[in-house]
Amino acid sequence: MSIKRFKVGQRMSQAVSYGETVYLAGQVADDPNQDVSGQTRQVLNKIDGLLAEAGTEKSKLLSATIWLADMRTFEDMNKVWDAWVAPGNSPARATVEAKLARANLLVEIGVIAAK
Repeated sequence: MSIKRFKVGQRMSQAVSYGETVYLAGQVADDPNQDVSGQTRQVLNKIDGLLAEAGTEKSKLLSATIWLADMRTFEDMNKVWDAWVAPGNSPARATVEAKLARANLLVEIGVIAAK
């Protein structure tokens, strides 16, 4: 089996495919001036694009890890997540509060998917 990398940078790749599994790096909003709902929408759109580029899609998610800068935004993030996740195909998921890389980032999401 070969390893295929997508959007490769010096520090990391945005996605890596190995066999029938796709691993995404944690994704953050490109426009961090939005609230947690807006940032979550941006992140999920990026995830859709990366999964498609790697040959899969959100109904094949195996797991997700969500990092929130403030757990008080959990419900607002979940409203966007619940509207996005493929019905009947919700992944195993963990959500934690964490200090993110930049102060204006409110949410980061990393996923693993099958092909």
